[in-house]
Amino acid sequence: MVSRKHKKDHVLHEKLQLLRSITNSHATNDSSIILDASKYIEELKGKVEILNHEIESGQSSSYQNSCPVVTVEAVEKGIQVNLYSEKSCPGLLVFVLNVFEELSLNVLEARVSCTGSFHLEALGVQNEQNGERIDAHIVKQTILHAIENWSEGNDHQD
Repeated sequence: MVSRKHKKDHVLHEKLQLLRSITNSHATNDSSIILDASKYIEELKGKVEILNHEIESGQSSSYQNSCPVVTVEAVEKGIQVNLYSEKSCPGLLVFVLNVFEELSLNVLEARVSCTGSFHLEALGVQNEQNGERIDAHIVKQTILHAIENWSEGNDHQD
């Protein structure tokens, strides 16, 4: 009896860890892993709705060619940057990291995926020397400008 329960627990643990890795969750307890998976599914549903809407309205190709989507928000630790593009963006990471350097932001945490699409999640904190708190809007505008510069450079390479 005990070994069967132990085996069941082990299988459940393995499945939760697989779910954790698929959803890029950093959670450690089971309920948080499931909550993160639920949020991930909702994000995917939103993306599917957007794509379906664009397909219905004949704008599918414009979505593929659009610039990366950027969100920047001030959080307790610093500035959270999320950048997503449906297509791969070779070299874009360098441009974004240059923005961090220009604004004297140190990268505290970062996750980057560039397999097929481009996704960057980064947490930047200000250098201690500069006493002012940096504005998330300024960071976003600077990143958008960097994306524009990157895009112009890529247009000339094609």
